[in-house]
Amino acid sequence: MCGIAGMFDLSGERAAPVGVVPAMAQAIIHRGPDEDGFLERAGFQLANRRLSIVGLADGKQPIANEDRTVWTVFNGELFEYPEKKAELECKGHTFRTHTDTELIPHLWEEYHEKMFDHLRGQFAFCLWDSRTNEVILARDRAGICPLFYTIVRRDGTNWLLFASEMKGLFASGMVDRKADFQGLNHIFTFFAMPGPTTVFAGVKCLIPGRYLHFKLGHTTPEQATTQKIYWQITYPDRGHEDYGQDEKRTIDGFEQVLYQAVKRRLFADVPVVSYLSGGVDSSLVVAMANKVLGRPIPTFTVAVKSKGLNEESEALQAAHHLGCQPVVVDCGHDELRAGYPELIEAAEFPVVDTSCLALLHLARSVHDHGYKVALTGEGADEWLAGYSWFKINRLAGWMDKIPGLPLGYALRQLFLAATRQPSFSYSAYRNTQNLMGGHNGWTDLYGFMSINKLRFLTGEIRDVLVGRPALDDLELSPDLLRWHPFNRQMYFGARIMLPGHLLSSKGDRIAMHSSVESRYVFLDDDVIDYMAKLHPRWKLRGVFQDKFIERKVAERWLPQEIAWRKKHMFRAPMDSWIKEEGRKAMDENRSSTSGSSSSSSSKLHSSTRWIDQVLAPESIQKAGYFDPVAVATAREKLARPGRGLSRTSMEMGLTAVIATQLWHHIYLGGQLCELPARY
Repeated sequence: MCGIAGMFDLSGERAAPVGVVPAMAQAIIHRGPDEDGFLERAGFQLANRRLSIVGLADGKQPIANEDRTVWTVFNGELFEYPEKKAELECKGHTFRTHTDTELIPHLWEEYHEKMFDHLRGQFAFCLWDSRTNEVILARDRAGICPLFYTIVRRDGTNWLLFASEMKGLFASGMVDRKADFQGLNHIFTFFAMPGPTTVFAGVKCLIPGRYLHFKLGHTTPEQATTQKIYWQITYPDRGHEDYGQDEKRTIDGFEQVLYQAVKRRLFADVPVVSYLSGGVDSSLVVAMANKVLGRPIPTFTVAVKSKGLNEESEALQAAHHLGCQPVVVDCGHDELRAGYPELIEAAEFPVVDTSCLALLHLARSVHDHGYKVALTGEGADEWLAGYSWFKINRLAGWMDKIPGLPLGYALRQLFLAATRQPSFSYSAYRNTQNLMGGHNGWTDLYGFMSINKLRFLTGEIRDVLVGRPALDDLELSPDLLRWHPFNRQMYFGARIMLPGHLLSSKGDRIAMHSSVESRYVFLDDDVIDYMAKLHPRWKLRGVFQDKFIERKVAERWLPQEIAWRKKHMFRAPMDSWIKEEGRKAMDENRSSTSGSSSSSSSKLHSSTRWIDQVLAPESIQKAGYFDPVAVATAREKLARPGRGLSRTSMEMGLTAVIATQLWHHIYLGGQLCELPARY
């Protein structure tokens, strides 16, 4: 994968200001350290930072068609490159390189906007047709590759700027950095930033499966930034799902598309490795990759050094069965506290899930061992009901099915009251249900994140965030009510968590921070289509048999114990934000039980003073988002031993507070702690 950036004068007349686009490209050099390339014409300039993976010798971008009338800068991989190249050559197209990027201008020549029907892979790109002055900016179906844009008006000219990361936009010196309260509402509602709204005012994210299409000299800012749909998540109408009456045939079909997805993702001119957690998803990917390669694929495993969260033994068991010798990367409280600033800098928004830092370390280890490409088993949970909220809904969803009787709401209110937690009104609860097409198990879990808006926010931002539903921004599918209620739950995981969390704070931004490309087997277009059409019984059988069809395939490749291993919510410890004296006591206790020295712990405390600094009352007041008394109270409560859902909710909330404070410090001017403000 690569990094792309550029700017267009929408009138098509003015040249890009000198040095602006090169500065944008330099800001994302980690995405493409191998080489750069630029294209400048009247009205625009494009840039590419290349991470060379396919066509190493002749893949320098920008790349054009035969007569150099259609140009592109491209980020990603097109996994059907050999087949599509052959098809286009049969139609008279001439290729000059050995890189998949060259497909883009030829597909545009042949199909124009229908080109997306012929693109399979993970991608974000910009295309310019010199014959018509048309511009295309597009993003892949799942949302693996990011693309951000904004409109800036300077000296009477409307400029559209775009980049693979928002830091590329800021490096232009033309984009003001200001918090978008509604974007922060998404963080405190969804645990994620699904787009198009971002945490920066005026900066938008291209939604997966969408594109911008405009003609220089014949467009307005509103027209240029209207997102058009070429693909969106969909399911069969209720009652028309594939029931899979012939179980063997259904399982055989899924095995075939999954195996082909693995095979396609091993295509590269550099070695490919794989992540391995010990769970069924990554273990199955590794088993299939070994079969394709005829040898064990190199694997990398993360070990979260915290009681109850470490899956190292399970990963090593899977590795032993698969014949792999994994590189094990440690991550615990110390790494979390010292490394969280780097995580926020890489992700560009407040990251609430602490496990993302473990994946940051994992990608760095891949890079340090000389690799550029890693397979991952991520993505199965969103499409095959791997998360706990699906089971919660199956157990408790009956409470919301009695017409006119808000039993579910009443019982939730009793629980919140008993645990002394804030709660939303019944009207807010009903509005959420209406927007989601009925009760949704996703809200049973992440609703506990939302109440932190009531617990911590203050002033103007509290009024804005509590009064406006974040769901209003998602541009939800009009077909929502036609689907099976179970698939409606699946939809919100795929629309929110997949692009807004998994593929951003755990995916592209984290891996590319270390110049590593992640390839997602379960997000292959054919795999997604196959999973979507199946009846819910193939996703969750009974209450506890999640990812049912995948596990039936895994029985053919893995020991029963691994194939049916219980899903763990992979996360790192979240009790690292308590006050300094509490941290020291907890760390001393850990050191005494583990036998580690206290000298390393004391050194770490000197590099984690930022925690107390960004959470100090004066820093809280300076940023202006949170109530300093509420923050101090939460830290004191979490310093005392305890467990349970109410504590987890508070831990998540405090993590969101510190992530927001840290994000504000890094991106919006600093002055909250001694760490350097990067932008």
